Amino acid sequence: MQWDPGNALTAARSFQVAAEAALAQRLAARPIDAEQRAAHGFAWVATSVAALEAVLAWLEKGGGANPLDATIAVLAFAESIGQLTGGLPMGQNEIFRPADLGLGRAARALADACADLLDADHGAARAEVAAALAEGHWPSETLHDADLDAIREQYRRFTDAAIIPHAHGWHLANALIPDATVEAMAELGTFGVCIPEEYGGLGLGKLVMCIVTEELSRGWIGTGSLGTRSEIAGELIVHGGTEAQKAEWLPKIASGEILPTAVFTEPDTGSDLGSLQTRARLESGRWVIDGAKNWITHAARSDLMTLLARTRSDVKGYAGLSMLLVPKPRGSEDDPFPAPGMTGSEIEVLGYRGMREYALQFDGMSAPADALLGGEEGQGFKQLMRTFEGARIQTAARAVGVARRALELGLDYATTRKQFGKAIIHFPRVSDKISMSLVDFVVARELSYAAARAKDSGKRCDIEAGMAKLLGARAAWSNADAALQIHGGNGYALEYEISRILCDARILNIFEGAAEIQAQVIARGLMSGRN
Repeated sequence: MQWDPGNALTAARSFQVAAEAALAQRLAARPIDAEQRAAHGFAWVATSVAALEAVLAWLEKGGGANPLDATIAVLAFAESIGQLTGGLPMGQNEIFRPADLGLGRAARALADACADLLDADHGAARAEVAAALAEGHWPSETLHDADLDAIREQYRRFTDAAIIPHAHGWHLANALIPDATVEAMAELGTFGVCIPEEYGGLGLGKLVMCIVTEELSRGWIGTGSLGTRSEIAGELIVHGGTEAQKAEWLPKIASGEILPTAVFTEPDTGSDLGSLQTRARLESGRWVIDGAKNWITHAARSDLMTLLARTRSDVKGYAGLSMLLVPKPRGSEDDPFPAPGMTGSEIEVLGYRGMREYALQFDGMSAPADALLGGEEGQGFKQLMRTFEGARIQTAARAVGVARRALELGLDYATTRKQFGKAIIHFPRVSDKISMSLVDFVVARELSYAAARAKDSGKRCDIEAGMAKLLGARAAWSNADAALQIHGGNGYALEYEISRILCDARILNIFEGAAEIQAQVIARGLMSGRN
């Protein structure tokens, strides 16, 4: 079909402008929390448009070298604009429709401008994509940089050899990622990707972090996520630590000698970090910690806790919070928490295994006087905020890896499983799932790369990071669900890998800021720019 992606993108941007103006009118009379549906719907509109921008940039940079790219772009634009004009899924049973913001006229204008896309039957294009995948042809993934492509290839080989053959067994056994695998990841430089070279890291940017995380998460979300703890701790110390703290901790984190864990959330606070109750007081030259933390990943096998606590008991809200670097002995299977004043219990989870989740109790646990990050009290929340962008971009990359693995499993099953005398990929409802899973994967991937590039440019990118995570998490869940459906009853059996992928995908819409939090961040950020 003949279509102009530039014109389609311009029309989509105009729709976003209309949505922003409509939301602004509402917010002039009511607070954003009272207009949550409208605000979050706008966030999804803006995210969809940003995703189309990323896809078009990818298509243009490829220059037509891979003909499959153009077909992927057509399907991405057709589906996204169809959702903008008809209904955007914010959740399984929450569809944002143009009428929710009084955008009926704007939606009709968008539909008219993109009639060539919306009126076309894309069945042949979907079949073409599925057939190409079945023959081993994939759309372009080059980053047009030999070093970046080499890093991807290195981690892909490692994942194929050292993770994929074992990950499902580790998951079923609820086993920790083996020490040998952690050591091999450290040798590749996984834990020091963004740590400056002067402190033993690779000194690379968030785009490289995305590639590394994506490939590792394709094997198992646990291995992709292990680097998150080092990413958060490293960024906290790089931007907020004293020179002594940087010299002490960063080289050990980069080498994998020290495995950190993030100790922020509490049983009754969730995303409301301003309500944290864990206390830390300076007493006789030591910090003494009391309180409870919840959903702490990799707490037992870690050596360093980046712990957010209230050090100013007389100050409410964020201003009373400080970040502490709390060393601890590494636990074992028999004695997971050998540190005096610290106990913990495992939280059994559906997926996202390999590091384990814990509820922690602190009863007079001690930390050295120089544990206060940067030597400043009351800066903990601000210091943590600086890590949100990187952590959410990395989470988007994890989602992209999970989305790809789901697609790979669905594709493999569809090409080998035969029913009624032929492979089931030849049935349109199966091939449609395969082709649209590929579209969603590419869209999520390119949006995550766009967010990483924004971060690497030095600009504030909380909106871009939130968009990447929001869309990536949806793609991971959608692809996993579609791939399990392709497996039929076998997909519901624990012995099949796709059962794990579905469980792993589900957490992506919750941690590092739930989808609702991401939508709130995006809407607030974009609307604040109007002032």
